[in-house]
Amino acid sequence: MAIKIGIISDTHGLLRPAVLEELRSCDYILHGGDVNKPEILDTLRSVAPLYVVRGNNDKEWAGDIPRHRTVTLGGVTFFMVHNKKDVPSDLGEAQVVVFGHSHKYDEQMQEGRLWLNPGSCGRRRFDQEITMAIMTIDGPDYQVQKLVFQP
Repeated sequence: MAIKIGIISDTHGLLRPAVLEELRSCDYILHGGDVNKPEILDTLRSVAPLYVVRGNNDKEWAGDIPRHRTVTLGGVTFFMVHNKKDVPSDLGEAQVVVFGHSHKYDEQMQEGRLWLNPGSCGRRRFDQEITMAIMTIDGPDYQVQKLVFQP
């Protein structure tokens, strides 16, 4: 049975209604950091099981949120970190690296591993797109869909 994972980052205190609507169809949510408000995590947890890492703008309130984490969902192992510069050289069995920070969507296969930045779906930065990703995992296969929202 296929599972859907909503992958977001850099909400910066803003959870857009259109993003929340997309996340309601997901079995899990991954947040790549820079949440900025704990209320956003409360809302996300009410939608689906949530895995989150701490971003550089997540201050004292986020002290219990890890800076990086590894999680396996639907047979796919994810390594999560906010800033790509903080990815360790040994990623173990991770098949997908989820990161944020730049606010720019990026999806690349490197040495058999997917590197995915879902971009920012929160406050718009400069003229960058407002984006997130949906990953569908079906057995050993997965596919990623980029979603773009109007400002």
